[in-house]
Amino acid sequence: MISIKDLYGVLSAVVPLYVTMFLAYASVKWWNVFSPDQCAGINRFVAIFAIPLLSFEVISRINPYKMDFLFIAADGVSKVLILIILFSWAKFSKRGSLDWTITLFSISTLPNTLVMGIPLLKSMYGDDKEYLIIQAVVLQCIIWYTLLLFLFEYREARIFILNKFKDSSVSNSERSGENFGGIQEMIGRNCGGTGAGEDEVVDVVVRTPSNPQTTQNVNKVAPDSRSCLKPTPAGGAAQEDGKEVHLFIWRCGCCSSQGVCGQSVQVCRREEEIKVQGKTGEDEKPNFLKDQNMDSSTSSAMLKQIMKRVWFKLVRNPNSYASVLGLAWALASCRWDIKKPQILENSVTILSNAGLGMAMFSLGLFMALQSRIIACGNRLAAYGMLVRFLAGPAVMAVASVAVGLRGTVLRVSIVQAALPQGIVPFVFSREYNLHPEMLSTAVIFGMIVALPITILYYVLLGL
Repeated sequence: MISIKDLYGVLSAVVPLYVTMFLAYASVKWWNVFSPDQCAGINRFVAIFAIPLLSFEVISRINPYKMDFLFIAADGVSKVLILIILFSWAKFSKRGSLDWTITLFSISTLPNTLVMGIPLLKSMYGDDKEYLIIQAVVLQCIIWYTLLLFLFEYREARIFILNKFKDSSVSNSERSGENFGGIQEMIGRNCGGTGAGEDEVVDVVVRTPSNPQTTQNVNKVAPDSRSCLKPTPAGGAAQEDGKEVHLFIWRCGCCSSQGVCGQSVQVCRREEEIKVQGKTGEDEKPNFLKDQNMDSSTSSAMLKQIMKRVWFKLVRNPNSYASVLGLAWALASCRWDIKKPQILENSVTILSNAGLGMAMFSLGLFMALQSRIIACGNRLAAYGMLVRFLAGPAVMAVASVAVGLRGTVLRVSIVQAALPQGIVPFVFSREYNLHPEMLSTAVIFGMIVALPITILYYVLLGL
């Protein structure tokens, strides 16, 4: 049972964090010590230096050869289940999105086990269960924070690449003329730089000319699509407004000079696409299938660019190295009883000890920059609390029972899932500017209501 001494131990770990957060809030809201740019710089320091060193310090102190694999399996299965649910929701629901998938994953699966979990669960279930909470902290640092960073970087790269393709499409549309004389000049520019013997497709969009006879004449020279080579996309697809003509220019191997030959041009109207599909024979591929092929090829190229950019960003992120180096040191030190040199130990500790304090300081700065304390609104705050304290523990209970956890270890796994929102996900959300107001509210009010909620779980599970 929790004694007054145990309760004091929990409060002594939590109250200093609120003191730090209040000082940061007052320094911006009332004292005007920091500007918004300086606040962003402080958060970047926490994300790039303090958090990686804190992760390295925590991971390097464990014994990887004495892990409770059933507890680890329950934790992993619960988080994978939530990921599957969230990605399915994002894929098949109109309200779903990658942004909210990342945010809801952070809220539902990444509790504050380091600050509140260790003292609270130690007082509830004894010193011999402290190692389970430490294992949960280590798993967060090694696997789930790394996965969270990957999702953040994937989102950033996806937005960047899509905007790049969109800008390219817009510039191509702007360069197209309002008559077909301008198109012939563009064809020469696009095809002139390509070597002989290569096939190329250019999608040029122009408005319907004022003289209908011009369109009719151009349509007459369009060759049969069966004689055209299968195209590959040369740019992003342009948007259709019902008054545009799309020219798909195939530059075949015989076009060695600037411009294209008459057998390389096909002109089609989007508004006549259905009619063309109805007239298509068995040996002729419909236009909409060509568009699908082009979309598929373009999507594949975009995905390669996105993953390349994600890999480049993750390689440069210190958080990626902190987990790997910490685990490598833990394996080596426990295997051969190697101690860290005192200089290295002090160099890491001096910044890692500031990790949580600086994270709460950054949280206070963010609160002060908002118009109100509940920055995300009452409705989203209520949803966040439900996800944090009901959905997360419920999925954890199902996963724990499924893998075979029973007794005290089962209760520990459920109660640790009901701990308040972790601070590190907020730091990442602010760094990547993805719903930081939601995460800040979850951290602030989660730590306020966490003590009575975890005690309630402790009592109900002990019945």
